[in-house]
Amino acid sequence: MRDGEHIRPLTSLRFFAALWVVLFHYWPKLDGPAAPAIVERGYLGVELFFTLSGFILCHVYLKRFGEGGFTYGSFLWNRLARVYPLHLFCLVGVGALALAATAAGFGVDPNILSWPSLPANLLLVHAWGFAPAAGWNHPSWSISAEWFAYLSFPAFAAVAWALRKRPWLFAAIAIGFVAVIHPLFQSLAGFPLSRATIAWGALRIVPCFFLGCAMHRLWRSQQVPGRKGPWGALFFGAAVMLAAQAGAPDAVIVMGFGGLILYLAHLAETGIRLGSERAFVYLGEISYSVYMICIPWMIVFVNAAAKLLSLPDEKLPLPVWMFLLIAVVPLSAASYHLVEKPARERMKLIADGWKQRRVAAA
Repeated sequence: MRDGEHIRPLTSLRFFAALWVVLFHYWPKLDGPAAPAIVERGYLGVELFFTLSGFILCHVYLKRFGEGGFTYGSFLWNRLARVYPLHLFCLVGVGALALAATAAGFGVDPNILSWPSLPANLLLVHAWGFAPAAGWNHPSWSISAEWFAYLSFPAFAAVAWALRKRPWLFAAIAIGFVAVIHPLFQSLAGFPLSRATIAWGALRIVPCFFLGCAMHRLWRSQQVPGRKGPWGALFFGAAVMLAAQAGAPDAVIVMGFGGLILYLAHLAETGIRLGSERAFVYLGEISYSVYMICIPWMIVFVNAAAKLLSLPDEKLPLPVWMFLLIAVVPLSAASYHLVEKPARERMKLIADGWKQRRVAAA
């Protein structure tokens, strides 16, 4: 498989990462049994996204970086086109909903309309310690962390390129970093790194992104037998789920993500269609919308259901809760096709126009 070529099983994996996060947030609204341990660890779906991001960006850009064809400005514009339009749309949408609810006399968490936090949200630095409250669309803190990784990508790429001929050493360093930084952070900060959001969220992405870069180099080295892709993917997928259910440390589960991504990438080379089915790939493509709209949708739906059904504790009956959960998919598809994709394509057209004018001027 060539650098930059679409790795379909990894696109599909993005949806399951998003679904894990959604279940983590939605289960407390269910009038039913307590959440299984694996659902309670759903915040780690963000770590899976972060690890995937490191792998995919190395897949697309590392060779160009090493061979001198990498353009930092174009890279940042492309990444901004990927994440910013939907971030801005959700931020404005949440603000409008909160203002309308306030005008109608409904109670609104004052943190949602945290005006002092607005500049940091607009500049995508609200996970860097610049936002005083987790306001507006809270899941976007991870997009701020991604933006931090994008800005510092040349540093990650320089290490990955320098160690490209020593992939096992790179993998060992990355795994060791994950193993050390998680307990060290908790001892210093008093809470787990995997629960950092607007406070230290930018740091949270670093070990995962680094691990993703290392797994990419290990994959490209062909030193892990590709023919074992199906068994490796099944092993690491099962191991991650069992570890999450059994209460293993977050760092151990993050390490498991590295193995899962590595073998799913190999799986794409075997001709086996597991993870490459059109439906799952499409769900993976809309996964960013799933992640970004899940909380605004939950706030709107739960408040409306509580009023209509007179639910004082906002606990939803199972059929109503299932509607809340399932409706995320068509709503995310609409968000993807009406906002995310056309805005991304428009921003890329703007960049193409700039490039053509520069060429003409030269």
